[in-house]
Amino acid sequence: MALKWYIVRVQVGREDRIRQRLLLRIKQAGLEDKVPEVLLPVETITDIKSGKKRVVKRKLFPGYLMVQMDLDDDVWFVLKETSGFGDFVGARGKPVPMTDEEISKILGTMEESREKPKLSVQFDKGDRVKIKQGHFENFDGVVDEVNLEKGLVKVIVTIFGRATPVELEYWEVEPI
Repeated sequence: MALKWYIVRVQVGREDRIRQRLLLRIKQAGLEDKVPEVLLPVETITDIKSGKKRVVKRKLFPGYLMVQMDLDDDVWFVLKETSGFGDFVGARGKPVPMTDEEISKILGTMEESREKPKLSVQFDKGDRVKIKQGHFENFDGVVDEVNLEKGLVKVIVTIFGRATPVELEYWEVEPI
């Protein structure tokens, strides 16, 4: 039996429900040995909203699932007959398995984010922001630098007619 990973298109926003439905249908058909894993690729990120830190999961590829399987006619039929299932990623409807490098990269990203969640910093250099807290509260500025590892944002603020760089936590500023 040759188990390979495939990418499957599904309805956006319903990936987890379709994944559960696929797992149930595979179990009912007794094909667990041919389809051992159906995976929704997600990464874990840290986000701060209203001053509270939350850890959330964000889909790496919205509208897609990864399926490890030995593709034959029985598996093909069960997958195609599951509601919400789109089709396989490949040329002219023929499923193309993923390479080992692609799989290891995706699984590595998922594992790395699970161990150490990324920060959700949504600022880029040149963005106009308003400072929400601290000594420079209610000052407007321009993002000069973003440090994703530390979650810091360097903002250029004009004080007494002079441009002054101020380093702040990313949650202390908001976009204008």
